[in-house]
Amino acid sequence: MQLRPLGDRVIVKPLPKEETTKAGIILPGTVGKESRQEGEIIAIGTGEKITKLNLSVGQKVVFSEYGGSEIKVDGLEHKILNHDDLLAVIE
Repeated sequence: MQLRPLGDRVIVKPLPKEETTKAGIILPGTVGKESRQEGEIIAIGTGEKITKLNLSVGQKVVFSEYGGSEIKVDGLEHKILNHDDLLAVIE
């Protein structure tokens, strides 16, 4: 299935959650299970506001924690985000 976002929206595949710290400590159970607000852009809408952001498919972005809608496509989690839910580009 392919999705094409409408207007000023993007589809983002959230990056996997890390379960170990940078020092190599494994986090047990529920610790560190909060949602991660980083993802890779899969598709971009053609709205005027999103076009001005000069985003491209494959870029990694930071998005607001409670923004967008979660969907499952072919068994994979994705988020549909509005242009104002995008906070930064990871370079």
